[in-house]
Amino acid sequence: MMIASTLALALALAQAPPRARAPAPSAAASARAAEPARVPQVLIDRRLAEAVPLRVGDTVTVRALAGRGAPLPFVVAGVFEREADPNRISRNEMELRFHLPDLETILPQKDRVDRIAIVLKPGADADSAARWIEATAFGTRAYGSAALASQSSATFRVISRFHDAIGIVTILASAIFLLCVMIIRVDERKRDMAMLRLIGVSRSTVFRAIVLEAIAISLVGSAAGGVIGLVAARIVNAHYAAVYDTTLRFALVTPRIVMTAAALGLALGIGAGALAAWRVVAVPPQKLGER
Repeated sequence: MMIASTLALALALAQAPPRARAPAPSAAASARAAEPARVPQVLIDRRLAEAVPLRVGDTVTVRALAGRGAPLPFVVAGVFEREADPNRISRNEMELRFHLPDLETILPQKDRVDRIAIVLKPGADADSAARWIEATAFGTRAYGSAALASQSSATFRVISRFHDAIGIVTILASAIFLLCVMIIRVDERKRDMAMLRLIGVSRSTVFRAIVLEAIAISLVGSAAGGVIGLVAARIVNAHYAAVYDTTLRFALVTPRIVMTAAALGLALGIGAGALAAWRVVAVPPQKLGER
């Protein structure tokens, strides 16, 4: 409302007829004429405000790089924190936010935009709205939010598949490593297992003991891996937050990830322990001490 009033006042003064025979202005009119013109406002990106530096209430002059007009004054009305967006993190751009009429006065071309966002009412048909927009504004392409997100996240889908491949390889390597550890530990205690079998300990008891040992090792390994993951995620986030000056988190260790890792570790522990225990209980106790 303030901006509209300022523009209307400027238009009225420009179109006013000569005042040669007008009566003397009243005191209220003189006071209004003495008031300084209101300067339009702008919001400043926090990073830009810290780099210049700028504070609320400061006056800045702004000019479009593509235009040849004179710089226009703006008052800093506030400082905002830009939302963390992975699509824009590599560009590391700083932003200014204007009221639309003020922005149009800066730009060299009027009534033109690169892109706009339209929010539909609940229950509205997005496809019908897109067809209407494309038919009304020639050369305009309308995209739904899902289609636009799919196009802009193609790079992240490739990265996600790469992470999935790394995860699968890591799980396979962990399973092989755990199996080797259990086989080595069981082979080192073959004579002890033979003595237990000879004094009457059942095969099922020996089997369960080895499996429980493997489960304990896998759980300890999962806990240690979770702690290492938390520490590594904090280091990565702190480093890249300082590099890009953003609140975006580059590494996440959520409770769901921790529980999934613990479940995988438990399953691998049971499988590795069962395979290692079967190598022991399937052999007669008289032959366990043989090389």
